Amino acid sequence: MIEAYLIHLLIIIGIYIILSTSLNLAIGYTGLLNLGHVAFFGIGAYVSTLLSINTDLPFLVVFILAGLFTSIFGYLLMLATNKLRGDYLALATLGFNFVIYSLFLNWTSLTRGPLGIPGIPKPSIFGFVFQSNLSYLIFVAVIAFLVVGFLHLLLKSSYGKLLEAVRDNELACKVLGKNTFKMKWQAMAVSAFFAGIAGSLYAHYITFIDPSSFSLYEIILILTIVLVGGLATLKGSIAATVIILLIPEVLRFFALPSSILGPARQIIYALLLILILMYRPRGLFGKVDLG
Repeated sequence: MIEAYLIHLLIIIGIYIILSTSLNLAIGYTGLLNLGHVAFFGIGAYVSTLLSINTDLPFLVVFILAGLFTSIFGYLLMLATNKLRGDYLALATLGFNFVIYSLFLNWTSLTRGPLGIPGIPKPSIFGFVFQSNLSYLIFVAVIAFLVVGFLHLLLKSSYGKLLEAVRDNELACKVLGKNTFKMKWQAMAVSAFFAGIAGSLYAHYITFIDPSSFSLYEIILILTIVLVGGLATLKGSIAATVIILLIPEVLRFFALPSSILGPARQIIYALLLILILMYRPRGLFGKVDLG
Protein backbone atom coordinates (compact mmCIF):
# COMPACT_ATOMS: atom_id res chain seq x y z
CA MET A 1 0.00 0.00 0.00
CA ILE A 2 2.70 2.49 0.98
CA GLU A 3 4.70 1.60 -2.14
CA ALA A 4 1.75 2.38 -4.43
CA TYR A 5 1.20 5.65 -2.57
CA LEU A 6 4.84 6.70 -3.02
CA ILE A 7 4.78 5.81 -6.72
CA HIS A 8 1.65 7.95 -7.15
CA LEU A 9 3.34 10.89 -5.41
CA LEU A 10 6.45 10.56 -7.56
CA ILE A 11 4.35 10.56 -10.75
CA ILE A 12 2.56 13.74 -9.69
CA ILE A 13 5.89 15.32 -8.69
CA GLY A 14 7.34 14.47 -12.12
CA ILE A 15 4.40 16.09 -13.89
CA TYR A 16 4.62 19.22 -11.74
CA ILE A 17 8.38 19.47 -12.28
CA ILE A 18 7.60 19.82 -16.00
CA LEU A 19 4.94 22.43 -15.21
CA SER A 20 7.05 24.50 -12.82
CA THR A 21 10.25 24.51 -14.87
CA SER A 22 8.36 25.47 -18.03
CA LEU A 23 6.61 28.30 -16.17
CA ASN A 24 9.97 29.47 -14.84
CA LEU A 25 11.15 29.77 -18.44
CA ALA A 26 8.45 32.39 -19.03
CA ILE A 27 8.45 34.18 -15.67
CA GLY A 28 11.98 33.80 -14.36
CA TYR A 29 14.10 33.79 -17.49
CA THR A 30 12.03 35.93 -19.88
CA GLY A 31 10.21 38.20 -17.43
CA LEU A 32 6.71 37.33 -18.65
CA LEU A 33 4.39 37.28 -15.64
CA ASN A 34 2.15 34.54 -17.02
CA LEU A 35 -0.75 33.47 -14.80
CA GLY A 36 -2.40 31.45 -17.57
CA HIS A 37 -0.07 28.46 -17.36
CA VAL A 38 -2.73 26.17 -15.95
CA ALA A 39 -4.85 26.93 -19.03
CA PHE A 40 -2.03 25.49 -21.17
CA PHE A 41 -1.97 22.49 -18.83
CA GLY A 42 -5.69 21.97 -19.40
CA ILE A 43 -5.53 22.47 -23.16
CA GLY A 44 -2.85 19.80 -23.44
CA ALA A 45 -4.92 17.41 -21.32
CA TYR A 46 -8.13 17.91 -23.32
CA VAL A 47 -6.42 17.79 -26.73
CA SER A 48 -4.61 14.57 -25.83
CA THR A 49 -7.78 13.05 -24.39
CA LEU A 50 -10.03 13.94 -27.34
CA LEU A 51 -7.49 12.76 -29.92
CA SER A 52 -6.93 9.48 -28.05
CA ILE A 53 -10.65 8.74 -27.76
CA ASN A 54 -11.83 9.93 -31.18
CA THR A 55 -8.94 8.98 -33.47
CA ASP A 56 -6.63 6.04 -34.11
CA LEU A 57 -3.47 8.13 -33.90
CA PRO A 58 -0.54 6.56 -32.01
CA PHE A 59 0.04 7.92 -28.53
CA LEU A 60 3.39 9.53 -29.40
CA VAL A 61 1.71 11.51 -32.20
CA VAL A 62 -1.13 12.53 -29.86
CA PHE A 63 1.42 13.47 -27.20
CA ILE A 64 3.37 15.76 -29.55
CA LEU A 65 0.19 17.23 -31.06
CA ALA A 66 -1.05 18.13 -27.57
CA GLY A 67 2.13 20.11 -27.00
CA LEU A 68 2.11 21.74 -30.46
CA PHE A 69 -1.54 22.73 -30.26
CA THR A 70 -0.95 24.25 -26.83
CA SER A 71 2.11 26.16 -28.09
CA ILE A 72 -0.14 27.83 -30.69
CA PHE A 73 -2.24 29.18 -27.83
CA GLY A 74 0.96 30.39 -26.19
CA TYR A 75 1.83 32.34 -29.33
CA LEU A 76 -1.68 33.77 -29.64
CA LEU A 77 -1.69 34.82 -25.98
CA MET A 78 1.65 36.60 -26.44
CA LEU A 79 0.36 38.22 -29.64
CA ALA A 80 -2.71 39.55 -27.83
CA THR A 81 -0.76 40.85 -24.81
CA ASN A 82 2.38 42.13 -26.54
CA LYS A 83 1.84 45.73 -25.40
CA LEU A 84 1.25 44.77 -21.77
CA ARG A 85 3.85 44.63 -19.01
CA GLY A 86 4.05 43.60 -15.36
CA ASP A 87 0.75 43.56 -13.46
CA TYR A 88 -1.27 44.26 -16.60
CA LEU A 89 0.20 41.22 -18.32
CA ALA A 90 -0.51 39.14 -15.22
CA LEU A 91 -4.17 40.21 -15.20
CA ALA A 92 -4.56 39.56 -18.93
CA THR A 93 -3.08 36.06 -18.69
CA LEU A 94 -5.22 35.36 -15.62
CA GLY A 95 -8.23 36.36 -17.69
CA PHE A 96 -7.09 33.93 -20.40
CA ASN A 97 -7.14 31.22 -17.76
CA PHE A 98 -10.78 32.02 -16.90
CA VAL A 99 -11.75 32.04 -20.60
CA ILE A 100 -10.27 28.59 -21.18
CA TYR A 101 -11.84 27.27 -17.95
CA SER A 102 -15.23 28.57 -19.14
CA LEU A 103 -14.78 26.79 -22.47
CA PHE A 104 -14.00 23.54 -20.67
CA LEU A 105 -17.08 24.02 -18.51
CA ASN A 106 -19.61 25.16 -21.12
CA TRP A 107 -18.59 23.54 -24.41
CA THR A 108 -20.43 20.40 -23.38
CA SER A 109 -20.65 18.89 -26.88
CA LEU A 110 -16.86 18.62 -26.90
CA THR A 111 -15.71 18.47 -23.27
CA ARG A 112 -18.87 17.09 -21.56
CA GLY A 113 -18.65 20.12 -19.27
CA PRO A 114 -18.74 19.44 -15.51
CA LEU A 115 -19.37 15.73 -16.15
CA GLY A 116 -15.81 15.37 -17.38
CA ILE A 117 -14.35 12.75 -19.72
CA PRO A 118 -13.82 9.27 -18.24
CA GLY A 119 -12.10 6.23 -19.68
CA ILE A 120 -8.97 7.93 -21.00
CA PRO A 121 -6.73 5.14 -22.31
CA LYS A 122 -3.30 4.45 -20.90
CA PRO A 123 -0.40 5.32 -23.23
CA SER A 124 0.82 2.68 -25.64
CA ILE A 125 4.22 3.03 -27.33
CA PHE A 126 5.35 0.47 -29.92
CA GLY A 127 2.84 -2.01 -28.54
CA PHE A 128 3.84 -1.59 -24.89
CA VAL A 129 0.96 -0.34 -22.74
CA PHE A 130 1.86 1.55 -19.54
CA GLN A 131 -0.74 -0.20 -17.41
CA SER A 132 1.12 -0.31 -14.09
CA ASN A 133 1.90 2.83 -12.13
CA LEU A 134 5.55 1.78 -11.86
CA SER A 135 5.96 1.68 -15.64
CA TYR A 136 4.15 5.01 -15.90
CA LEU A 137 6.49 6.50 -13.28
CA ILE A 138 9.49 5.49 -15.40
CA PHE A 139 7.83 7.06 -18.45
CA VAL A 140 7.11 10.33 -16.62
CA ALA A 141 10.63 10.39 -15.14
CA VAL A 142 12.16 10.03 -18.62
CA ILE A 143 9.99 12.83 -20.03
CA ALA A 144 10.75 15.10 -17.05
CA PHE A 145 14.48 14.42 -17.41
CA LEU A 146 14.36 15.25 -21.13
CA VAL A 147 12.37 18.45 -20.52
CA VAL A 148 14.67 19.71 -17.77
CA GLY A 149 17.72 18.73 -19.82
CA PHE A 150 16.42 20.60 -22.86
CA LEU A 151 15.60 23.71 -20.80
CA HIS A 152 19.04 23.60 -19.16
CA LEU A 153 20.81 23.49 -22.51
CA LEU A 154 18.53 26.18 -23.94
CA LEU A 155 19.02 28.57 -21.04
CA LYS A 156 22.79 28.08 -20.92
CA SER A 157 23.08 28.90 -24.63
CA SER A 158 23.47 32.35 -26.16
CA TYR A 159 19.73 32.31 -26.88
CA GLY A 160 19.04 31.82 -23.17
CA LYS A 161 21.24 34.81 -22.37
CA LEU A 162 19.22 36.87 -24.84
CA LEU A 163 16.01 35.87 -23.03
CA GLU A 164 17.53 37.09 -19.76
CA ALA A 165 18.54 40.33 -21.47
CA VAL A 166 14.92 40.84 -22.59
CA ARG A 167 13.84 40.31 -18.99
CA ASP A 168 16.38 42.74 -17.55
CA ASN A 169 16.25 45.52 -20.14
CA GLU A 170 13.97 45.05 -23.13
CA LEU A 171 14.55 48.59 -24.43
CA ALA A 172 18.31 48.06 -24.59
CA CYS A 173 17.76 44.84 -26.57
CA LYS A 174 15.59 46.73 -29.06
CA VAL A 175 18.25 49.43 -29.42
CA LEU A 176 20.76 46.70 -30.25
CA GLY A 177 18.48 45.48 -33.03
CA LYS A 178 17.02 42.41 -31.33
CA ASN A 179 13.45 41.37 -32.11
CA THR A 180 12.22 41.15 -28.52
CA PHE A 181 8.67 40.24 -29.47
CA LYS A 182 9.93 37.23 -31.43
CA MET A 183 11.95 36.03 -28.44
CA LYS A 184 9.03 36.53 -26.06
CA TRP A 185 6.53 34.63 -28.17
CA GLN A 186 9.04 31.85 -28.73
CA ALA A 187 9.65 31.56 -24.98
CA MET A 188 5.91 31.55 -24.30
CA ALA A 189 5.31 28.94 -27.02
CA VAL A 190 8.03 26.64 -25.63
CA SER A 191 6.67 27.14 -22.10
CA ALA A 192 3.15 26.32 -23.32
CA PHE A 193 4.39 23.27 -25.27
CA PHE A 194 5.82 21.67 -22.15
CA ALA A 195 2.72 22.57 -20.11
CA GLY A 196 0.68 20.84 -22.82
CA ILE A 197 2.66 17.60 -22.65
CA ALA A 198 2.40 17.75 -18.84
CA GLY A 199 -1.37 17.94 -19.31
CA SER A 200 -1.24 14.92 -21.59
CA LEU A 201 0.75 12.95 -19.01
CA TYR A 202 -1.72 13.95 -16.28
CA ALA A 203 -4.82 13.02 -18.29
CA HIS A 204 -3.54 9.58 -19.31
CA TYR A 205 -2.43 8.86 -15.76
CA ILE A 206 -5.62 9.89 -13.94
CA THR A 207 -7.77 8.57 -16.86
CA PHE A 208 -10.43 11.18 -16.07
CA ILE A 209 -10.46 14.95 -16.50
CA ASP A 210 -13.00 17.67 -15.82
CA PRO A 211 -12.76 21.49 -15.59
CA SER A 212 -12.13 21.44 -11.84
CA SER A 213 -8.72 19.83 -12.53
CA PHE A 214 -7.61 23.13 -14.12
CA SER A 215 -9.09 25.73 -11.80
CA LEU A 216 -7.55 28.87 -10.27
CA TYR A 217 -6.27 26.76 -7.37
CA GLU A 218 -3.83 25.04 -9.73
CA ILE A 219 -2.18 28.26 -10.91
CA ILE A 220 -1.79 29.30 -7.27
CA LEU A 221 -0.04 25.99 -6.57
CA ILE A 222 2.26 26.18 -9.62
CA LEU A 223 3.09 29.85 -9.00
CA THR A 224 3.85 29.08 -5.35
CA ILE A 225 6.30 26.37 -6.45
CA VAL A 226 8.09 28.77 -8.80
CA LEU A 227 8.29 31.58 -6.23
CA VAL A 228 9.40 29.32 -3.38
CA GLY A 229 12.10 27.72 -5.55
CA GLY A 230 13.13 31.08 -6.95
CA LEU A 231 13.01 32.78 -10.32
CA ALA A 232 15.52 31.94 -13.06
CA THR A 233 16.61 28.66 -11.50
CA LEU A 234 15.60 25.20 -12.67
CA LYS A 235 16.98 23.45 -9.60
CA GLY A 236 14.89 25.76 -7.43
CA SER A 237 11.71 24.76 -9.26
CA ILE A 238 12.59 21.07 -8.91
CA ALA A 239 13.38 21.36 -5.19
CA ALA A 240 10.28 23.45 -4.49
CA THR A 241 8.06 20.99 -6.36
CA VAL A 242 9.19 18.19 -4.07
CA ILE A 243 8.82 20.35 -0.93
CA ILE A 244 5.46 21.92 -1.78
CA LEU A 245 3.85 18.64 -2.85
CA LEU A 246 5.20 16.49 -0.01
CA ILE A 247 4.69 18.72 3.04
CA PRO A 248 0.86 18.75 2.87
CA GLU A 249 0.87 14.96 2.45
CA VAL A 250 1.82 14.71 6.14
CA LEU A 251 -1.76 15.76 6.90
CA ARG A 252 -3.01 12.50 5.41
CA PHE A 253 -1.56 10.62 8.38
CA PHE A 254 -3.87 12.54 10.75
CA ALA A 255 -7.52 11.64 11.19
CA LEU A 256 -8.83 14.82 9.58
CA PRO A 257 -12.15 15.01 7.73
CA SER A 258 -12.01 15.95 4.04
CA SER A 259 -13.77 19.26 4.80
CA ILE A 260 -10.72 20.28 6.85
CA LEU A 261 -7.97 18.56 4.86
CA GLY A 262 -8.45 20.63 1.69
CA PRO A 263 -8.44 24.06 3.38
CA ALA A 264 -5.52 23.01 5.61
CA ARG A 265 -3.38 22.25 2.56
CA GLN A 266 -4.19 25.66 1.07
CA ILE A 267 -3.27 27.33 4.36
CA ILE A 268 0.10 25.55 4.31
CA TYR A 269 0.76 26.75 0.74
CA ALA A 270 -0.15 30.32 1.75
CA LEU A 271 2.05 30.24 4.86
CA LEU A 272 5.02 28.88 2.91
CA LEU A 273 4.64 31.59 0.30
CA ILE A 274 4.34 34.36 2.90
CA LEU A 275 7.39 33.13 4.84
CA ILE A 276 9.47 32.82 1.69
CA LEU A 277 8.51 36.32 0.53
CA MET A 278 9.30 37.74 3.98
CA TYR A 279 12.61 36.06 4.71
CA ARG A 280 13.91 34.96 1.28
CA PRO A 281 12.33 37.27 -1.32
CA ARG A 282 14.23 35.55 -4.10
CA GLY A 283 13.15 32.07 -3.01
CA LEU A 284 15.41 29.15 -2.17
CA PHE A 285 17.74 29.47 -5.17
CA GLY A 286 16.40 32.53 -7.01
CA LYS A 287 18.65 34.90 -8.97
CA VAL A 288 16.22 37.75 -9.64
CA ASP A 289 13.32 39.50 -7.93
CA LEU A 290 9.74 39.15 -9.13
CA GLY A 291 8.93 42.05 -11.47
